[in-house]
Amino acid sequence: MSNFFEIGLSSVLTKAISEMGFEETTPIQERTIPLVLEGKDIIGQAQTGTGKTAAFGIPMIERMNPDRESIKALVVTPTRELAIQVAEELNRIGQFKDVRSLPIYGGQDIDRQIRSLRNRPQIIVGTPGRLMDHMRRRTIRLQQVETVVLDEADEMLSMGFVEDIENILKEVPEQRQTLLFSATMPKSILDLAQRFMQNPEYISMKTKEIIVPQIEQCYVEVQEKQKFDVLCRLLDIQSPDLAIVFGRTKRRVDELFEALSKRGYSAEGIHGDLTQARRDMVMRHFKEGLTEILVATDVAARGLDISGVTHVYNFDVPQDPESYVHRIGRTGRAGKGGQAITFVTPREIGHLRLIEQVAKRRITRKPLPTFNDVLVGQQRLTMDKILKAAEDEDILRYKEMAEELLEDNDSITLLSAALKLLTKEPSTAPIVLTEEAPLRSRQPRRFDQQQGFHRNRDNSKYPSRFPKRKF
Repeated sequence: MSNFFEIGLSSVLTKAISEMGFEETTPIQERTIPLVLEGKDIIGQAQTGTGKTAAFGIPMIERMNPDRESIKALVVTPTRELAIQVAEELNRIGQFKDVRSLPIYGGQDIDRQIRSLRNRPQIIVGTPGRLMDHMRRRTIRLQQVETVVLDEADEMLSMGFVEDIENILKEVPEQRQTLLFSATMPKSILDLAQRFMQNPEYISMKTKEIIVPQIEQCYVEVQEKQKFDVLCRLLDIQSPDLAIVFGRTKRRVDELFEALSKRGYSAEGIHGDLTQARRDMVMRHFKEGLTEILVATDVAARGLDISGVTHVYNFDVPQDPESYVHRIGRTGRAGKGGQAITFVTPREIGHLRLIEQVAKRRITRKPLPTFNDVLVGQQRLTMDKILKAAEDEDILRYKEMAEELLEDNDSITLLSAALKLLTKEPSTAPIVLTEEAPLRSRQPRRFDQQQGFHRNRDNSKYPSRFPKRKF
């Protein structure tokens, strides 16, 4: 990795990067930034959490004329959460160059967005549907756009936005720079690239470069009916500062955060059916530490970049290995450690093995935590709190009371009573969650490059859906 300050960026960009706390580039940034500065089209295969927003944002803003005569760059994202997140980061990058980014997405009052567009932002970050709406109203004009970024392209295509993307690209000048980022490279992505990009450079970040070494990965084998009690035990033992719990469905998310709240945990949920106001409030509470546990679906958590997340709990096994990599990337940020724990039912062990193959990492099996483990963990936490208070807090006003108690009681008895009162004992409030069907594992296939087909374990042929292409 190289240092940001050795790339040759302008002083206004290096000042912004310094204030953001960036020093060394991530692998995707190291390979992408020089090529974007040269004006080349890029196809980048990388998951969220690898630093790709800065990978395209830094060189894009560096090359940009900061005048406010027209929109100079367009970033298209699949979800409103990602649009907001990308716009926020681009605004931090461009803060000293007077380059402003505006998120445009559905669910927000369009008249409010039209008023914001009158401030003439140079960069628009938007979801396809709302962008098309503004284009029809002619409140967004793309005739002067110099750079287009398609972020999470595979997600946009899987959500049915392919025609919208094609129509958007047709409205942008042909003489432009196009940057496409995608976690996977299905044929539809390659077809889109061939039609709308000029001799793109292909950058592929291997999964082993994506998974942060500081993330401790493990799993527990647990019956579906035991999952919630096991989650509560782990939360009590590990006492995470900030944790994200991933559920497979919206129903699961709703039931989980309500059950956690019933057990006394500080939790909120986020998924696609929430109103925008509610989503914004939930994320604000989590970022500010007012909520300790965020329960989320994969789509709702897409693009989240929240510092300080210490634990990720995969309450349900993710649908595919790429989603697993994305999920656990929510922790272990900025060189800090993190822990990812996956709950696997006995029928899902085969699916876990597929994840291990893609992640190129053995996921360690952990024993199920017992009631006694929880009690010991909570007792240890209480002792740590008492010792920390003795060192850091102003406790002089309590000394007279302590001396009075010690006149008639021995110190061990008093301290034992204090520990008992302060220790949170595991809750046994009954909770019933709707059961989710286990995932069916797919047979891993190997690709025969000479014949152009995949082979299953039984050596039977399976036609390749993703032919190899050169750019």
